Amino acid sequence: MIRILKTNSNFEREPLISPFGFKGGYLTELWQTVALVEGFSGKRGLGLGTQSVLWSDAGVFTENSESAGNALMFAMTAFALKHTGDRCFDDPLQLLDALLEPTLDYGRTVTSRPDLRLTFALNSLVAVDNAAWQLYCAERRIAGFDQMVPEALRPALSHRHRELGVIPLMTYGVPLDAIVQAARDGCFLLKIKIGSDPDKDGDPEKMLAWDVERLASIHSAVKCFETPYTDSGCVLYYLDANGRYDSKERLLRFIEAAERIGALDRIVLLEEPFPEEAEIDVRDIPVRLAADESAHSDTDAARRIELGYGAIALKPIAKTMSMSLRIASLAHEKSVPCFCADLTVNPILVDWNKNVAARLAPLPGVKIGVVETNGHQNYRNWERMKSFHPRDGAPWTEMTRGLFHLDDDFYASGGGILEQSEHYLGLVS
Repeated sequence: MIRILKTNSNFEREPLISPFGFKGGYLTELWQTVALVEGFSGKRGLGLGTQSVLWSDAGVFTENSESAGNALMFAMTAFALKHTGDRCFDDPLQLLDALLEPTLDYGRTVTSRPDLRLTFALNSLVAVDNAAWQLYCAERRIAGFDQMVPEALRPALSHRHRELGVIPLMTYGVPLDAIVQAARDGCFLLKIKIGSDPDKDGDPEKMLAWDVERLASIHSAVKCFETPYTDSGCVLYYLDANGRYDSKERLLRFIEAAERIGALDRIVLLEEPFPEEAEIDVRDIPVRLAADESAHSDTDAARRIELGYGAIALKPIAKTMSMSLRIASLAHEKSVPCFCADLTVNPILVDWNKNVAARLAPLPGVKIGVVETNGHQNYRNWERMKSFHPRDGAPWTEMTRGLFHLDDDFYASGGGILEQSEHYLGLVS
């Protein structure tokens, strides 16, 4: 058993280059949280998290200022760390089980939202969970990711990709020339945010019209690009609606429009079209739908699969590594493909994601592994943040022509995720 003696936490506010739009709202900064846990043995674990209040619970974001929403989530991180004190655990999954419900209950109190989404609590626990994994590996003398993953969960992570395709994020405000440049630079799977509220009046018909026009303009601009990394040889689209469509009928109208403009066969994924509480059977929708925010846990993921969702977005950097491993295992058992999506995280957390993405089976229609990462597009201080990585400068930390190239050193070191950043350690030491 591992017993925690003491903890500490802190955060840094990282500004974005420009307002980041999705779910009908906009972010201007992202808080990077740091958690330190120290065992009675003297060994320590340092964990990082990136908070996204808008993504994890748009209701909290709407009801509070941006800073206040972040402060509420950070209070939950501090609460969870306080409740690890003098607690024993065999592995981080067991610790997460002990912390999740109390942290969620505390979050419901401080946000005054009895319906606070589970994902909000999971987002608050990422730094704590990552710190627990570091401490666990230090205590067990584990040096790499493969040995870190519990044996029962390893079958879902049996691949070893030498290349990962980078999925860039195209939010509402990304200009068309930047999207074209991404395709020209070798990106072959573009994540496109739909569900805009163009006049800020909540009109779903205006949203639909905007989405159709946005997809049409993007498709017209990039449809001629070729790539060796997809079965069709074409650039593919991964659309993310963030729960903005109110009905199956309206979504089908969007899909019909996509077919009219010749873009339907390019849509490899359409993520979270409906609000989470709308449990709509989607088995008759002619596009592979993916669950993200609604798949809080392995139990929720199983329910989405029952409803006909054909893919699951894993977010070790947003829902904890522990929960993501469980979801990946459940999806693997049911033969449902998974992929790793981003939360606009810092460069160190990118490698937490890459470790999972590098071991997942390729998505249908894609020949290699993929991972979403968009921090380089959105953080004002991205180059400075890269210098905080314990393996800054390693070849596998850099993108080349839309790819991460993963060598033996990446796999042997686990992408450096079990090593501690001097910068972030300095915030909690």
